[in-house]
Amino acid sequence: MSEVKSLEYWVGLLSHADLPVLKQTARELAELREDDRRLTANSVAEVIARDPIMTVKLLRYLQKHKHKIQTTEIVQVEQALLMLGLGTFFNKIAPEPLAEDMLRSHLIALPRMLRVVHRSHRASEYAKDWAVRLRDLHYEEVRIAALLHDIAEILMWCFAPDSMSEIREMRHKDRTLRSQSAQELVLGFNLIELQKELVVRWSLPQLLFTLMNDYGSDNPRVRNVVLAANLARHSARGWDDAALPDDYKDIGGLLRMSAEDVMEMIYVDAGLVCDINQPHR
Repeated sequence: MSEVKSLEYWVGLLSHADLPVLKQTARELAELREDDRRLTANSVAEVIARDPIMTVKLLRYLQKHKHKIQTTEIVQVEQALLMLGLGTFFNKIAPEPLAEDMLRSHLIALPRMLRVVHRSHRASEYAKDWAVRLRDLHYEEVRIAALLHDIAEILMWCFAPDSMSEIREMRHKDRTLRSQSAQELVLGFNLIELQKELVVRWSLPQLLFTLMNDYGSDNPRVRNVVLAANLARHSARGWDDAALPDDYKDIGGLLRMSAEDVMEMIYVDAGLVCDINQPHR
């Protein structure tokens, strides 16, 4: 078993570490920087929106360097870029190091980390779509909260790949073992605890802390984020995952739709053939 380090150790390390970004993010940002015709706050925001860690780097920097006269918290990526200016962004928030370089000696961990990133991006798209359906004018805030919902898991794959692999193997051998229980056995704490501490230590906007808190799920916006993260996680295991029927029912409660209509909507968006008589397929 890997050497156990305390929650305080990881909070301290991840609070001060230069967080890695995806190689694709770095490449696309470099291309934009060299192309004056395409370089806008919107085009840069679109690249950042697909990378949870780059999003955190931006928001963390903005919070640390915000002006004393700033009375409102900035959550949206494009607003953050406009507040900082593109010059400051490119000069002060470098898209490095690369996650792929960090995991060069842990080739098994890299695709697993990338799968969590992909899952987070899918959750963000679900959350945004549902927020629009619910006429939430600030749907971008919900999208970002869903994108960052599993940021601690992504970072631990980068900084503690051996421990994360150990957790994965433990759950593979015992399908009844809950994720949080496996995390506590290997790490001594669960990732939800780590994430709560990091959001506070990074001084991220209070709104994000609220929206990313699963225990506040009576709030419709929080419920949106939680359900989007659940759907992305369960569907990543296959569209026949046993948890999906409950997801469709819960999402239906949020959107005031039947579980069958929710399933059809999701299947259409995913480009799948939907048969309401076979809800596990």
